[in-house]
Amino acid sequence: MALFDIVGYLISILVMLVIVQFVLSLLISFNVVSMQNDIVASIWRAVNALLEPVLAPVRKLMPETGMIDLSPMVLIILLTIVQIVFKNLAIAYA
Repeated sequence: MALFDIVGYLISILVMLVIVQFVLSLLISFNVVSMQNDIVASIWRAVNALLEPVLAPVRKLMPETGMIDLSPMVLIILLTIVQIVFKNLAIAYA
């Protein structure tokens, strides 16, 4: 049961990181925050370093959509599906 809980928490953390990356990218795009700020640049690099290994395979499977990157949304959907499956497995084996 603890393993299922740990996987569920890790998936939740990944989803939150994707949302943070999305919000931060919007703030940077609309010049609300600047990449010249060391804290913003550090957070951006850290979030991208954590998410790029997970997002890269999703981007390879997705068709080219131009300027719009739908891979974070697809990743959130996939992670939510995996979380539901793990939750149901935990209930079934409890």
